[in-house]
Amino acid sequence: MTSTSFQRTLTLPATLCEQAAHHLEQAARRTVDGAGIPLKAFRAAADSDYTLPVSVVEQAAGCLLVLATETAQTVRPSALRTTIGVALCLRDAVQAVHRPALTTRFW
Repeated sequence: MTSTSFQRTLTLPATLCEQAAHHLEQAARRTVDGAGIPLKAFRAAADSDYTLPVSVVEQAAGCLLVLATETAQTVRPSALRTTIGVALCLRDAVQAVHRPALTTRFW
């Protein structure tokens, strides 16, 4: 049985990176565990054509979901939806990288 190697980086749209950086700044201010590393990476993403390590994107998604949970009772519903939406976009991008490519060959 062979194993498929997964991509180690992914390229995200600039707007998604900018939104994620904004929300990660809020997470860092609220001292959400682990928000510092993805915040630095997303701030520097423009220098690398918005290419980020998959593990950092996954960590950012988790931090944003924690932020959403912690602020659910204190922020406007639209702000909460935006935070959750960015987190889910990041999570979906990570999951897309981990899905094996479909082949037309038969087993």
